[in-house]
Amino acid sequence: MRTNITHDPDLIAEIAARFDLREPNRQALDDLVTWLAGSEPDTDSEAVADLATGVGKTYLMSALVEYLAHQGVRNVLIVTPGSTIQRKTIDNFDAASRKYVPGADLVPVVITPETFRTAETGTLLHDTAALKVFVFNVQQLLAPTAEATRRTRQDDENIGGALYEHLQNATDLFVIADEHHLYSSRARAFNAAISDLGSEALIGLTATPAPEHLPKIRSRYTLGQAIADGYVKTPVIVYRRDGTTDERTQLRDACSLLRVKEQAYSAYRTANPDAAAVKPALFVVCGSIEHADQTGATLAQPDFIGDGDAVLHVTSHSTDEALQALADVENPDSPIRAIVSVNMLKEGWDVKNIAVIVALRTLASQALTEQILGRGLRLPFGARTGIAAVDQVDLVAHDSYRQLLDQRNVLVQRLQATPTTRDVDEHGAATVSPDPVGSGGSGQPAPSSGNAAPTADDSASDDAENSGTTESGGAPTDLDVPSGDGTTVIGFDETDTRTNTPPPQLHDRTPGSPQIVFPRREPRITRVDFTLANVPNSAAERAGQEFTRDTPTFIFRDALEAEHDGEDVRITVRPQEHARAIQDHVIITRVRDDLTETVLRQPEVPRTRESLGGCRRIVDAFLKGAGVTSDDQTAEWTERRRQAALEGIRALIRDAIRNRETRMEHVLAPITLSDHATLVHGDALDAYNDTFIRHTQFTGWQRSITPAVTFDARTTEWELAHLLDRDPNIAWWLRLTPNDPAYISLDTGGRYYPDFVAIDTSGTHWLIEGKADRHAADTDVTAKREAAETWARSVQDSGHEPPWRYMFATETHIRAAAGSWDALIAETRPE
Repeated sequence: MRTNITHDPDLIAEIAARFDLREPNRQALDDLVTWLAGSEPDTDSEAVADLATGVGKTYLMSALVEYLAHQGVRNVLIVTPGSTIQRKTIDNFDAASRKYVPGADLVPVVITPETFRTAETGTLLHDTAALKVFVFNVQQLLAPTAEATRRTRQDDENIGGALYEHLQNATDLFVIADEHHLYSSRARAFNAAISDLGSEALIGLTATPAPEHLPKIRSRYTLGQAIADGYVKTPVIVYRRDGTTDERTQLRDACSLLRVKEQAYSAYRTANPDAAAVKPALFVVCGSIEHADQTGATLAQPDFIGDGDAVLHVTSHSTDEALQALADVENPDSPIRAIVSVNMLKEGWDVKNIAVIVALRTLASQALTEQILGRGLRLPFGARTGIAAVDQVDLVAHDSYRQLLDQRNVLVQRLQATPTTRDVDEHGAATVSPDPVGSGGSGQPAPSSGNAAPTADDSASDDAENSGTTESGGAPTDLDVPSGDGTTVIGFDETDTRTNTPPPQLHDRTPGSPQIVFPRREPRITRVDFTLANVPNSAAERAGQEFTRDTPTFIFRDALEAEHDGEDVRITVRPQEHARAIQDHVIITRVRDDLTETVLRQPEVPRTRESLGGCRRIVDAFLKGAGVTSDDQTAEWTERRRQAALEGIRALIRDAIRNRETRMEHVLAPITLSDHATLVHGDALDAYNDTFIRHTQFTGWQRSITPAVTFDARTTEWELAHLLDRDPNIAWWLRLTPNDPAYISLDTGGRYYPDFVAIDTSGTHWLIEGKADRHAADTDVTAKREAAETWARSVQDSGHEPPWRYMFATETHIRAAAGSWDALIAETRPE
């Protein structure tokens, strides 16, 4: 290391006091300085501080900059993963911001993407006495590409070169990488943008280190330790045991919990007038932008948040106004009570007022679980209050609470070995289900026999005449060769032919050949129009019998509490007092109206007078089954009973819709064939000068669309190819393979792949099958032939242009045709 960093305990203590560092951050600062003071140049230039979310990595970052400044360092680059964290980091050094971190004795000049190209900054960059802190997100440091330029890589007259080059040339550049796990070797471009700077040292800050960075961790403070020491809230897993996992219920319970939190926060502020004016908020994580929009609309309803202006959507499509509202969400006058996000806020969004979290996406990875939970870990009033509703963050997880409870020990430590993981997307969410038992671990379903590409029926059992042989009698075989110790190994002979064979090359389609568009006949299942007459009274009455009485509903809450056990931390599940879920009551006329609306809202129900009458009949029968005989009853239904009844009648209608009569229709879908280059092997043979060999490429054709073709059988496919290639009535032909999308759908669900497509000189397209005589009458062959003939008639009846026909040619037909296309037509009598 060119810059001499020393370990100064007194300076560490002074900085810790000025920045009011918590003990974990003071220890992390000491650990990092110890590493910097003892690291070897060129061999040990990267360190990671693994600190739990909510402990205060922001303060550690500012304190580390201060320490480096006192050691003579004048160039510090802070790399952030995106704009959200970048803006927050800039605010940390801005004395005018409420996010400002006070305590610096040596105040740096902050250089950002907006300021680095000014003349003033250019002068500062060359001032060796000025302390400069560069705050850039990693995308701004990437190497330029043909599609995108980077301003940091462009020459600037104020700097005297590119900023990136200036940083590379700095002799005392230290890099602090926030959310360091995002810059692992898997993110090659990000990793290169940082490593190519050649800094004195790279210090990563993260709460969820990448597995490859585990050996580089110089300081660690787990979430379990933070919970035990009282620096963050205690996580509480919230769930129901009645099997209710639908999103509306989760959101309703979350809103109920939020109201409890609001009362607790207000009571604390009343008892402590000097406390910060903090209002709790709900944080909802969705799976997609569309999902977030739907969730936001739900939260705006009266049974939930009840005000669309109090629900903030934060996605990649968010406006500047929405992002500003997000930045102001902690302000006492902020109207926001709920934030709905997809994936933008899992890191770097540091607020203290998230009190309830709902994750409406599968949390497959530990990192994603901890990052999302981390949004609500920060203490709203800076320290524990002794009030459980304030000191806890509720994670509503009706559908995954068991997994979260089972994973409680990940709060204490992470496994050093790389664990077996499920497939996740770039944000850590589950993408596929685990392999089913018996799948062989492939992650893909085994193909069904009905959809598998058929083999050539006449090729597997053809005799030697159809197979073809080499002059040497066949290819060399692998030999078992004894090794020196007596074990058997496999030996391979490399023939002269193989060693002298040219490498394969890609060849384009034959010049001038046409682009064939195949009219594939595809089945479409359609259902007859639905009417409410399909729903009998008896079925509606039986459905209503499931909702004859109210039942209480409870919300269960289990806290993940932590306590020190010697040098270890033990996480225990401690049940909290569960509460009866708040259920609104509604009068029976409201229930009737809602049931009616639910029926008529189904998109398949026609908007007719008959539907209105049918709806009244069904709702009357449904309520009769539920014990309601008159709207004059004073009894009320609970909200849960009403919601369950709405779902019950909706299910009744949906079942009737699903079970209505269906019919099969077919459409012709245009499919482009052979629009790619062909890989021609170096040992390909000539179609007119070499002997037939099965599964070997042949070139030298006159009318083939592709430059090289292989065959399974000599007496059918090979002979047909030569007939098509030589006859003057054929303009072009194409050999089909099971990889081509030209197939005939079978009633059994399988697919039939014919052998050729040919185009005659009149423009008619021919789908051709060659078949050995002994297989021509087989049951499966007959079924394929009949399906193809039906396809041909369907195409002809549709008036499709160009016209298509189907030909089924046996060995007898081919021999009788004697090389003539017209004769082959006469022999086969095609559709």
